[in-house]
Formats: sequence, C-alpha cells, structure tokens
Amino acid sequence: MYTREDLASVIKAYDVRGVVGEKFDAQLVRDIGAAFAALLRSEGESTLAIGHDMRESSPELVDACAEGAMGQGIDIIDLGLTSTDELYFASGSRGCAGVMFTASHNPARYNGMKMCRAGARPIGQDTGLADITTMLVEGIPAYEGQPGQRREEDVLEAYAEHLHSLVDLSGMRPLVVAVDAANGMGGLTVPAVLKGLPIELKPLYFELDGTFPNHEANPLEPKNLVDLQDFVRRTGADIGLAFDGDADRCFVVDELGQPVSPSAICALIAERYLEKHPGATIIHNLITSKSVPETIREHGGKPLRTRVGHSFIKAAMAESGAVFGGEHSAHYYFTEFFNADSGILAALHVLSALAQQEGPLSELMARYQHYQASGEINSTVEDQKGRTEAVVEAFADRTESVDRLDGVTVELRGTPAWFNVRASNTEPLLRLNVEAPSAAEVDALCEEILGIIRA
Repeated sequence: MYTREDLASVIKAYDVRGVVGEKFDAQLVRDIGAAFAALLRSEGESTLAIGHDMRESSPELVDACAEGAMGQGIDIIDLGLTSTDELYFASGSRGCAGVMFTASHNPARYNGMKMCRAGARPIGQDTGLADITTMLVEGIPAYEGQPGQRREEDVLEAYAEHLHSLVDLSGMRPLVVAVDAANGMGGLTVPAVLKGLPIELKPLYFELDGTFPNHEANPLEPKNLVDLQDFVRRTGADIGLAFDGDADRCFVVDELGQPVSPSAICALIAERYLEKHPGATIIHNLITSKSVPETIREHGGKPLRTRVGHSFIKAAMAESGAVFGGEHSAHYYFTEFFNADSGILAALHVLSALAQQEGPLSELMARYQHYQASGEINSTVEDQKGRTEAVVEAFADRTESVDRLDGVTVELRGTPAWFNVRASNTEPLLRLNVEAPSAAEVDALCEEILGIIRA
C-alpha cells in the first residue's frame, strides 16, 4: 500500500507532517494510528490520549487516528482542543501515550502528528517512527481482541493547576500583560493559566482560527511580532507574550516593544532553577548566546551543550538529570514537566521574576543580554559540505577553536565572537548564526561569511 519513499516525505525525523489531502490524509492517519497502537500494545501500553489544535482538518484526522488505534485494542482519551504542552501534561499525568494533531507554525493547509510514549517521552525515527514506517510498508499486525473504547476528558484546569504548582507566584505585584495568540491554541490556554493571578490580560488574536487571518503563527519571524510590539506600546503593557500555533513556544517583548532574546529567557530561568537546585545541570543548545553558559557557571551550575532539536534536548535531559533546558528557538524544557517543553511555563517564570521586583522588564533582562546576535540566516546551497568547509578555511588564521557537534562552530581568537554554520536535514539550506560583542561586528561577520556561502 505504501512505499518508504512516499512515507519519507511525511514521516519526518521527529514527527509526521504534510499538506492535508495530498500525501497526508485520513486514510494514512488511520493506518498510522493502527501501527502506533500495535507498537504500544507490544510494549504493554493500553491507552492513548489524543489532542488537536484549531485547524479545520484536525477533527477528521483525530477521528481517523482514534479509529485505527481502537481497532488495535487501544483505549482513547479524547482531549479535544489542546495545546501541545497540555497534551504532554495529559501523557505525563495519566501515564499514557499521546498524539497531538498540529502543524505548529506551518500554514493552514498543513497538519501533522506529534507522538509520545507514556510520561511524555518523545518518539522519533530511532524510537518508534521507523517501526511505524516498517509496519505501514510490510503490514500492520492483525488484532483479534476487543476494540478499544473512546471517552472525552478535559484536562485544561488540571494542567493550569499543575503549572501554578511549579512556579513561585507569591508576592507578585499587579502586571498588565499583552498576549498575541496568533489565532492559535494560546487563545484557549493562556486565560486558563493566568486566571487568579494579579494580571490584567490584554488579548490580541485570541479567536481560534486555523486559517490564521491576521499573521502566521510563527513568532520566530520578526514580521509576526510587529502587531504585538505595537499593541504593547498602545496598551502600556508591562510585557508582551507571543505564542506559536500550538502554543508550545513563547516569545517575549519588553515594555518598550522590543523583542527579548530567547537566550536571555534561558539565562533568567536557569538562574531561578539554580536557586532551587544548587549545582544542577542546565542544558542549552549550541546556538544559544554565550551569556547562557556564563550565567549558569556564575550561579554554580553545570552547563551542558547539545545539538539543536527537541529530541536531542529531551534525551540529554533524561540522561543527565538536568533540571532545565533551553533553545534559542524559544523551546524551554523542564524536568518538573516530564522533560517536555512548555511556552506558558517559561512565561510564568518570566512573569514571576518581573512581578517580584519593581523595575521594568527591559532593565531586568539587560542582566542577561551581553552580546549581539544575528538570528538564524538561511541560504539555499546545493553543496552544503563544500561551502561549509570553505568558510572554515577562510577563517583558519583567526580561529581559536572549531567543533562539529552540529554543523561547524568556530570560536574566533581574541574576541568572544563565534559563529555556527549547519546544514538543514530536510532542505538544501545552510543556516548561519553569529554572535559578537557589538552589532557592527555581527554585521561584518555575516557579510563576510554569507559572501563565502553564497559565492
């Protein structure tokens, strides 16, 4: 029925994703649900929680997945509309596997499946997706027993209570908080989580609408923060929060309407966790600012550097016993939250830190922003390896060190400046990140490196 070549375009390294009605449709989802259920049953699991975002295609795909899984004897907990981190909460608190139907920040015509085992343990190619592919190609094992049952459960209130239990929210001064939900799931979860706190919520684009009528639900792109920046200034908010479509990522804007670096958020949260867990390990990926490991060391912690990507972070969290992990893409991971990522939990930490002191957010975050960064710059390149090595060679006489944990990271001699060049796993792209003490140095390095990459 399926070929590995066809499936490879939909079953990615860490999830399933595609344009609905093309290679990703209800029949494939039904079969993936059955294959996933067969895998779970073979490992002694019996229940699967399913949640979905606000995309128009999501309900039909949920029904197809549930049908396939129940045909393999797996019981379904139907969570209805949820954020991805709410699905992780259900998986962790109920001790069951999970599937979230979302395509995160992708356009409306896309949808996808993020899967996890009980306890919100992630599933990728090496931990289940390859097995599912094999079953789809070679045949899903037959099941002759009783079909599973489906029931509905709303965990939003329990999820909000759990998040509150993880953050010190006492002694907070009143705050005005502007939130851009981008017509995504933050419009449902943010009011529930902020309820009961001394916060005046200023909502922007809270209507659930999977067509994203106002702007893309991808706050990593600066153009998608413009509305929130203007909204913060107009409302006089103390802080602005922007969420992506499935609300697992959160970006922060200060009271001046200026974006706060996700690396600075990593450093702030790391400091808070080290106050509770002296000497603990904190994870950061290799494109976060140098200020992150510097802050961790200054407060007695042990920084652990990893590759970019949630599967690497989550694996390192489990292996190292780290209490927190952060990525410059605004994914934040918490051991207390089943080693999973949660944008709103990160936001609660920032709100707590801001509300327990008198100064503005810009003043607070200046403590963690010591350098200037380029952000990620993509270049379409066919010879990714050749262009990368050309960059390394061009900087050889100025290089302090080179490492190849993920692409190539070059530390420059006589300066804190560094850059990373790494290839995309799925597209003919090279991704460049540069950090230096000043914006002028960042610009100069970018111009030189891009001139080589794009030659």
